[in-house]
Order: sequence, then structure tokens, then C-alpha cells
Amino acid sequence: MEKLINDFSFGLFFWQFIILLVVVFVLGKFAWKPIVNALEAREAGITDALAAAENAKREMANLKADNEKLLAEARAERDALLKEAREIKEQMIADAKVEAEAHGEKLIAQAKAVIESEKAAAVIDLKNQVSSISIEIAERLLKDQLANKEAQSKLVEKMLDEVKLN
Repeated sequence: MEKLINDFSFGLFFWQFIILLVVVFVLGKFAWKPIVNALEAREAGITDALAAAENAKREMANLKADNEKLLAEARAERDALLKEAREIKEQMIADAKVEAEAHGEKLIAQAKAVIESEKAAAVIDLKNQVSSISIEIAERLLKDQLANKEAQSKLVEKMLDEVKLN
């Protein structure tokens, strides 16, 4: 350091100082403003980008909230549709049961009516058969009794007695 102080020259210092001033003036005139403008533009771009990112972040939060709201509404609508479908299913089952019971009762009533009509027909047929058998038996008995003159006169007397009694 001592050597620097001993070798110090005022002329050299003066010219270096003048060159420094010229370089600062030239830089200030031609380079400093564009550099500062570029830095300011970059700073403004970064600020705008940060603001846009913040806006995008807010929009994403809003979209997320809207999506959650839509999902909740969709779930509620799905639950309502499922509940309605269950109610419709239960109603259809109940209606089918009622209809099946009514149909069953109708079939039972028809079967009872058929049974009653067949029973009545069977009773009528049985009566007809009994009457025809009775007539055949009476016919045979009468033939046997009427073949005999004495039995014939007894039968006529008996019938006359019965007629008078009534």
C-alpha cells in the first residue's frame, strides 16, 4: 500500500477522473434509461403476473366452492331421486299385492260359484235319478200288484181311503 501512495500521480488521477465522468455521462445518457426502463417494465410485469396469479387463485377457490356446491346439489338430487324410486317401487309392490289379492279373491269367488252351480246341478241330477228310479220301482210294483185282481182292488180301496183322509 505504501508503494501505491509513493507512486501516486495527480495527472493520471485527473485523467482517470475525467474518463470516469465521461463513462458515467455516456452510460447515463444512452444505457442507464433503457436499463432502468427495462427493470421497471420487468417489475411491472412481475407485479401484473403476481396480481394475475392472485386473481387466478381466488377464481380457483371460487370454482372449487362452486364445484363443491354443485356436488352437494347433485348428491342431494341423487338422494331425492333414489328416495322417490324406492317409494315408487314400494307403491308398485303394494299395488301389485292388492291387485293379486283382489284377483285371488275373484278367482276364489268364481271357484265357489262354479262349485255351487256344480253342486246344484249334481243335486238336481241326483233328484232326477232318484225320481226316475223311484218311478221305475213304483212301476214294477204296480205291475206286480195290478197283475193280481185282488191286490188291485185292495190298492184302489187304500187310495180311496187316503183321499178321504186328506
